[in-house]
Amino acid sequence: MESKGMDIAAIPQTAIKVLTSPSAFFREMPKTGGFIEPLVFAVALGVVSGLIQAILGIIGLRFVMGVGTALASVILMPIFIVIGSFIGAAILFVIWKLMGSQESYETAYRCGAYMSAISPIIAILGIIPFIGSPVGIVLGIFLIVIASVEVHKIPSQKAWLVFGIIGAIFVLLSVSSEFAARRLTREATKFQKEWEQRSKEMQKQTEDAQKAAEELQKQLQKQFPEQFPGK
Repeated sequence: MESKGMDIAAIPQTAIKVLTSPSAFFREMPKTGGFIEPLVFAVALGVVSGLIQAILGIIGLRFVMGVGTALASVILMPIFIVIGSFIGAAILFVIWKLMGSQESYETAYRCGAYMSAISPIIAILGIIPFIGSPVGIVLGIFLIVIASVEVHKIPSQKAWLVFGIIGAIFVLLSVSSEFAARRLTREATKFQKEWEQRSKEMQKQTEDAQKAAEELQKQLQKQFPEQFPGK
């Protein structure tokens, strides 16, 4: 099927259809037509996700992020999305081929690119500790299974088994990494407080030593005025 042209204004409607009627969307999705349209869709949704993350970071709902860092992340986001979309599509293409799909890499790319409709939701879910990321992974796996059934004609049971296992692994990795990150944050905070306390103690000891030296000098000046003349 030849591309009929790209309608930028239709991106929000496309994203809404992917989220609200994924089965119908992937069933009707053209399997060919070029990479530009799905790539632009993925970049647009990725930029929106980057803006959401930047705003949440600035207001303190995500990791601390300065305005400069937030703007830089939004600017660099399209580059990461372009690279990541082709790599992600290659991984999905290989998995689908191993599962018996007869579709091309282009079709796999189009499926993966339109799944990025979920990225703004994942960005918002990220503010929920321990729950947000796993929920985002589950939603992503749901879309992959739908695309597997509707586009690649893979049996539903087989799709849920394969991608369910993959999703479970990613959920475990996500939760364990968040536990590790929070533990490191607590340890870093504890170390910082201990360092600040030790710095204060060292400063106080230095001040006490200075005072003792000044007091000793005064005593020596009183007892031996010739050897220790005053200023």
